[in-house]
Parts: sequence; C-alpha cells; structure tokens
Amino acid sequence: MPPWLVILIGYLLGSIPTAYLTGRILKGRDIRQIGDENAGAANVYRELGPRAGITVGIIDAAKGAGVILIAQAADMSQIVVLFTGLAAVIGHNWPVFLGFRGGRGVSTTIGILLVLVTLPMLILAVPTLLILIIKRNVTPAMAFLFIALPLVDWWLKVPGVLVVYGIALPALTGITTYLRTRPKAIREA
Repeated sequence: MPPWLVILIGYLLGSIPTAYLTGRILKGRDIRQIGDENAGAANVYRELGPRAGITVGIIDAAKGAGVILIAQAADMSQIVVLFTGLAAVIGHNWPVFLGFRGGRGVSTTIGILLVLVTLPMLILAVPTLLILIIKRNVTPAMAFLFIALPLVDWWLKVPGVLVVYGIALPALTGITTYLRTRPKAIREA
C-alpha cells in the first residue's frame, strides 16, 4: 500500500463526524448549531448528555488510535505513521463530509498519543481524570495533560521526534480552538 493512501485513509477516518451523527440520531439536530457550536465530544456531553458525550469521545479517540495502528500494520515508516495521525486530526477538524467544519481534535489526538506514547499517557490518565471530575471542565484537564506530557516523555526517555509530535499535535487542537472560538466571542461582544 503506498504511503499517500495510508495518509488519505487517516484523513477519511478522522473525517467521520461522530458528534454530528450523534446529534442527528438522538435529537435530529446539527450539533454545530447548538451549545458552543463545536462538533466534538465536549459539546455533545453538555447538549445531549454524559452518555452520548463519553461515547463520542471514545469513538473519536478510537479513530485516532485506529489510524496509527493501520499505518503501523501496513509497515509504514515512522514519518508516514506520524503524518497519518496528523491527517486524522485534520480530518476531524476539517471533515470533507461536513463542508470542512468539524471538531477541535482533542479526543482524536488523545487516541493517537495513547498508541504512540502509551506509558506516559497512562501515567497522566489518573491526574487528568481527577482534574476533569473536580473542575467539571475539559479545558484545564487537557491543558494539564498536554503540558505535562512532554515532561513525562522526557523523564521516560521517549524519542525526541515523539516528544515534539506530542507538543505539535495538541498545539494544532489549541489553534483550532482559538480559530473557532474567536469569531463567536466577537459576535457575542
């Protein structure tokens, strides 16, 4: 299988709009028109309930993990594996199936990193979940996870390319969040 096809598969799998489909199935509504107007697990959680939100988060994380496992099973080089993960996040954030208006890529990024740097992610899982439970807000929990991850990677002597990737991929989700929330904040001001 050629590398470009694996990367394209990563994009297309990332583009599967689980939050949108869940909104349509459960409420007959476009999740991008309610709540914070984001096609992601957190908005589904707030607008459609915990069970739906957690399910969407798990499926979106599985999309990220799945594309990495597919690329690895296809015996792709590390750079192709990393680009496949990036393509999945890009697909989630700008899905071809929804006119390029999707989510922010947080759950997909978590799935990708869970496969690539499993031990650091598992070490950070409990404190991240505690912050999520205590604060009842995804933002501080994800900020903790994505800021602490490079430090735990370094401590465990994870290869430098994976440390950088573990910084770059969450940075993409941060940029997407900024680009999506800024126009809404300006409209409401």
